[in-house]
Amino acid sequence: MNFKRNLGTIIVAVVTALLTVVIYSSVTSDEDRPGGTAISKRSFEKDTNGIHFANLPADFQTDKFNFTLAAENTVHAVVHVKTQFTRESQYNNPFYEFFFGEQFQRPQREVEGYGSGVIISADGYIVTNNHVVKNSDKVTVTLNDERTKDAEVVGTDPATDLALLKIDGEDLPHLKFGNSQDIKLGEWVLAVGNPFNIGTTVTAGIVSAKGRNIGILRDRGQNNQLSIESFIQTDAAVNKGNSGGALVNIEGELIGINSAIASPTGSYSGYSFAIPSAIAQKVVEDLIKYGEVQRAMLNVRISDINSQVADEYDLDTREGALVRAVGRDGAADRAGIRPGDVIIKVDGDKIHDVAELQTTINSYRPGDETTVTVIREGKKKQFDVTLRNRQGSTEIITGEQTLEKLGAKFKPVDEDLKRRIGIGYGVQVVSLEKGALSSADIREGFIITSVEGQRINSVNDIKQIFSEAPAGSKVRVEGLYPGGDYVYVYQVEMPE
Repeated sequence: MNFKRNLGTIIVAVVTALLTVVIYSSVTSDEDRPGGTAISKRSFEKDTNGIHFANLPADFQTDKFNFTLAAENTVHAVVHVKTQFTRESQYNNPFYEFFFGEQFQRPQREVEGYGSGVIISADGYIVTNNHVVKNSDKVTVTLNDERTKDAEVVGTDPATDLALLKIDGEDLPHLKFGNSQDIKLGEWVLAVGNPFNIGTTVTAGIVSAKGRNIGILRDRGQNNQLSIESFIQTDAAVNKGNSGGALVNIEGELIGINSAIASPTGSYSGYSFAIPSAIAQKVVEDLIKYGEVQRAMLNVRISDINSQVADEYDLDTREGALVRAVGRDGAADRAGIRPGDVIIKVDGDKIHDVAELQTTINSYRPGDETTVTVIREGKKKQFDVTLRNRQGSTEIITGEQTLEKLGAKFKPVDEDLKRRIGIGYGVQVVSLEKGALSSADIREGFIITSVEGQRINSVNDIKQIFSEAPAGSKVRVEGLYPGGDYVYVYQVEMPE
């Protein structure tokens, strides 16, 4: 009897154990059991009180974080830019002054500078920063394959700190412009350039901010009314020599031109800034087609909207650009836009701040028509605006038209004359007709060394500065005559 009773107990225990195993197996998976690999997508997504294995799902797209293709394509299109220019010594030489006169008071010396550039066409157009080539007498570029070529400065635009160079070449590696307006915060980018003259270098980072106005163009003495700052801020490492280099997205598209860093030491400290391709592409197209930038203008004074401004103007919005003043008979004035209006859209595109409005308007040319949406006294209003140039007309103004208004022909000062009168730069007036210069009493032979405080190295400098002067304004021109010991200053009035 005891045997039968014990056998029954054993059978019940075995059956119970088997049932337990079967039930456990039916509600658990391999990855939940001890020794399971836990590599399936299900384990990555399953809620485990916020604790997960540090794995990735099998279908995770690793190519989204692969920088090698973008880097390989970019390095061959980025060049090293070397400049040479003449700088006046910062001391006076009493010996030269006594024997040769005041013009030899400040001896000249040759100085070299360097930066980076980006080839943007197979035939050799290169975009870089204006501050890289500013005041240069000679520019050379070194390609990634170590070939060195002389470069011509096609044009510059101090208002955006951009310049366009040209070298001879065919089938050169180059980058295509991407759309900088499509980039998002946190997006990965690569910065490619030539820091510290050590050779082409690639660094990676993310987009930290958009539309940054850091005041660097204003601080460097550029015309504040024309300067356009809407930088892409990244944390990709950028140092001296990177200026003019490429900022590209993961697809290798050019979305910016590296231009500045925020640093107490002069070296990278975590913040770098690039000019968006939306600005650079328009500037490049204008310089190629017209020789200078065709800048469309609303002719308004604007500001961002902070809490103080919102209270002052009794505004319910913090987005948009506040119109503080409207130029008489300008594009905005003719369309009916008034001080106190808040511009919130241009052709249907939202305007969040001043930088975005400047970038948007910069993409147009004089004579283009656009629709501007504003908020006025709490209500939306639309205005059809015909944009105008700095002179107030809708015409495309070329450098040749500017020279016609000046009524003069120019040539670079030859080297012998530079040595004789002790200057390292300047443009000489070789003939005069009826025009703005003759009306200011300037005579033939006069050598223009600066206009509005900006050094003159070429005839293109003359075209650019005078073409941006408003009609009726007076432009300060400085220079000297061959053989003379005195600097002359003239006020040239721009014709209507």
